[in-house]
Amino acid sequence: MIRHVVVISWRPEATPEQRQRVSAELAGLPPLMRGIRAYSYGPDAGLAEGNGDFAIVADFEDAGAYLAYRDHPAHRDVIKRVIDPILARRTAVQIEIGEP
Repeated sequence: MIRHVVVISWRPEATPEQRQRVSAELAGLPPLMRGIRAYSYGPDAGLAEGNGDFAIVADFEDAGAYLAYRDHPAHRDVIKRVIDPILARRTAVQIEIGEP
């Protein structure tokens, strides 16, 4: 399996409505794609200083499923319309994991 982890920092001027829209738009992605085993996202819990503002963690059956998600037009559209306009910084990693 492949685990995809994204940590996002928002621009200071990002409104609460814009931030909430990210979650709403992400919620619609998993039903459109194959091979997603788990998909979670949300704002930082505020337990430590210096964290990012938002994270996405997704588990995929294999590298092919991750690549299909990465390149899916609906995913690319959410990034372009909703995330990029308020994005200050994004960091991501994909790791191979064993079966849960």
